[in-house]
Amino acid sequence: MEPIEGVGWRLCSVQPGEPLEIRAERLLIDHLAADSVLLEVAGCGVCHTDLGFLFGGVKTRKDPPLILGHEISGRVIATGTSAEAERWRGSAVVAPAVIPCGRCRQCERGRRTACLHQAMPGNDFDGGFATHVVVPARWLCRVDESRLGTLGLWQMAVVADAVTTPYQAIVRSGLAEGELAVVVGCGGVGGFAVQIAAAVGAIVVAIDIDPERLSRARASNAAHTIDAAHLRPREVRDAVRACARAASIAGDGWRIFETSGTPAGQQTAFALLTFGGSLSVVGFTPTDVPLRLSNVMAFDAEIYGNWGCDPGLYPAVLDLVLSGRVAVAPHVRGFALDRCADVLHSAQRGEILERPVLIPSGDW
Repeated sequence: MEPIEGVGWRLCSVQPGEPLEIRAERLLIDHLAADSVLLEVAGCGVCHTDLGFLFGGVKTRKDPPLILGHEISGRVIATGTSAEAERWRGSAVVAPAVIPCGRCRQCERGRRTACLHQAMPGNDFDGGFATHVVVPARWLCRVDESRLGTLGLWQMAVVADAVTTPYQAIVRSGLAEGELAVVVGCGGVGGFAVQIAAAVGAIVVAIDIDPERLSRARASNAAHTIDAAHLRPREVRDAVRACARAASIAGDGWRIFETSGTPAGQQTAFALLTFGGSLSVVGFTPTDVPLRLSNVMAFDAEIYGNWGCDPGLYPAVLDLVLSGRVAVAPHVRGFALDRCADVLHSAQRGEILERPVLIPSGDW
């Protein structure tokens, strides 16, 4: 292939024991494996996971230097020699945030999100905080640009994680029309969880400590919102019960989605378990959280983790977005790629309410 030059923002370890930093470096891509493709990046979302790698002491599986970023949309401008890779040439795509191998025993069981050999951009190999990125051809999701309307391809980046991850959790929970869905934490992932649950036809209760996020949840069809800033978990539970009564919904079988990634949020979500209910743990915190697991036994309830989304579900999620049933435009904010370091620091300080998306071209 003809060499491609670009820029990527690498996570770097300056000196042993010193904090990590991220800095722009030149890219030169002159080789593709047979089953890989080269994307010209349209946009790459900034996730809580990226902030954990940079600021939170969370280790990447590949040691730095490493380009972060796993929420990637773009266009295939070069391919490897395999038939699988070549069929994507010229396509607008979303790349999966977690790429299963398709061959291990978990994949064969249909548990692709528990793949034993999964690969993640910005964790196992260089990610999308760059002008170009090389990714495996398998599991790419094609974007029908004729359906984008006023949306940009860069906005589809959040489909790779922020939208698909809560979709996976909701599908796994079996949430049905008329049931109660409680979303704890209405940030980037939680905000989309509210929309998807409402699209299913559930009665959604959104819980957060930020009034602006709660306002956005109401605009995203949450039937009820609860400001938990000064409430204990038991008081939050009482408030949810009141919401259920107001909607003529029973006090059992609730579907709880923990998307805050905070100890307080996880404690609150656990306290909401009811008879025959379920708790999906979507958010991540490295902090130990004390919980009385006997509640799970007493309520005959279920708790399960949710690591990304099965790429086989991506087309259905993309259809929700392109049909307008899930809105992304009000919930994402584009930034020029050359502001990467500033954006990451601002996101860490909580100064950006929307999901930040880094855009190399400025075409937005």
